[in-house]
Parts: sequence; structure tokens; C-alpha cells
Amino acid sequence: MDMNDKSQQAADRLGIKLEQMPRHLAMIMDGNGRWAAAKGLPRADGHCEGAKAAENIALYCARLGIQSLTLYSFSVENWKRPQDEVDGLMSLYEEYLISMRPMFTRENVRLIHLGRRQGLPDGVLRELDRSMALTRQNDGMIFAFALNYGGRMEIVDAVRMITQKCLDGQLGVEDIDEACIDENLYTATMPDPDLLIRTANEFRVSNFMLWQISYSEFYVTDSYWPDFGNEDLDKAIVSYAQRDRRYGALSQK
Repeated sequence: MDMNDKSQQAADRLGIKLEQMPRHLAMIMDGNGRWAAAKGLPRADGHCEGAKAAENIALYCARLGIQSLTLYSFSVENWKRPQDEVDGLMSLYEEYLISMRPMFTRENVRLIHLGRRQGLPDGVLRELDRSMALTRQNDGMIFAFALNYGGRMEIVDAVRMITQKCLDGQLGVEDIDEACIDENLYTATMPDPDLLIRTANEFRVSNFMLWQISYSEFYVTDSYWPDFGNEDLDKAIVSYAQRDRRYGALSQK
């Protein structure tokens, strides 16, 4: 079954039109620590359960025919957390990148990385590169793993690339427009997010995809990320389908 057939099947099941299915879902996964605290468990247990939820949601999105999925896994600000928590997260990402490979292959998912490589441990980079190489030819859902990512940093990196191209004579100042900036972002191969989901009842964008979410629809749920499942995602998609996306124009309804 191709992506369009999967999307049509999902739309029919949810009672919405095919064109109301989001093409690109972006998710800020929040609440692992609070989930663990509420259960009297260590924060590390919350992160482990969060990784399981991420694996489940990635699989579900692939089967829904979602074209692109971005998960905000680790921000540039997260390095400020206690060192033992950071070390545990990096080990978890390494394991996650390995454990996800059968799903990537089976569901024809292509993995890409959003963020800076500098600063990531060698083990994480090794497994990230192996997973991206393994999935490079896959033409199903694009799964963007935002790891060591910051929205402002992404824009800075794009400006640096454009500046270098100008210095090298590849671009003129008159060539710099929104499309030029789009082409130099980490997300150059992806459409902008249609729907941004944040868990744990937080109403912040947290330096995430600042350029790309200019017209994204927001959906906030009070579920902690480890509890966020398929039914929660279905609710978010149905809510999105009911929105009137005007892009600055007048409503057509």
C-alpha cells in the first residue's frame, strides 16, 4: 500500500477528507520526568517509557501515511541538565537508533537528522549515521530526529551557509529570499509542519522550528509524553481537520 492509499484509509477511518490529513507532523515530547515523578519512579524510567512512546508513534504515523514526522528529542538547551541525566539520554538515543532499524526497513521510513553533530557522543553519531545510510533509499515517511537542535541555531547555520555561498560567488545578495533560506535549513527536504503537537499541557514553542511553524496549527494535550498513544494522535488529527487554515487571508467558510 502506497502513502496515498494509507492516508486515504486513515482519513476514511477518522471521518475526514484526505486533504484534511496533515502532511507533516511535528511533536514536542514533554513530560517524561513528571510522568516518572507522579509514579514515584526515577526520571530515567520516564525517559525509557518516552522512547517506547516515540517508537510507537513513529510506527503509527508511518501506517497513517503521514509524509513527514519530526520528533523534538534533545534541544541545545538540554545540555544544561545534570550530567548523569544527559549521559543516560545519550545512551538511550544510541539504543533507540539501533532498535528502530527493523521498523524503518519494514515500513520504508527514511531517517534524517535535524541539529548540529558537534557535541554529540561518538556512539550516537555512529548509530545515527548507520541508520541514515540504511534508510537513505527509502521513499516512505521521512522521520526527522531533532537531536542537539535549536531553532535559532538552525537559522544561524542557514545564514552562515548563505553567506559562504555569496563569498564563493554561488549566490548574489539579490538571490536571498524566503525560498533561499528554506533551502539552507536542516529541513530543506521537508514541507513545513502542518500540525505541531505538544504534550504535558505546556504552551511554549521552546526554540523549536521557529522559521517553519509560522502557519502551523497547534495542539496541546495534558497527557504526559509516555502516555501519548494512537488514540491521542487520532484526536489531534481530527482537531486539526476542523481548523480553518487561512494563511492570513479571509475565511472561505
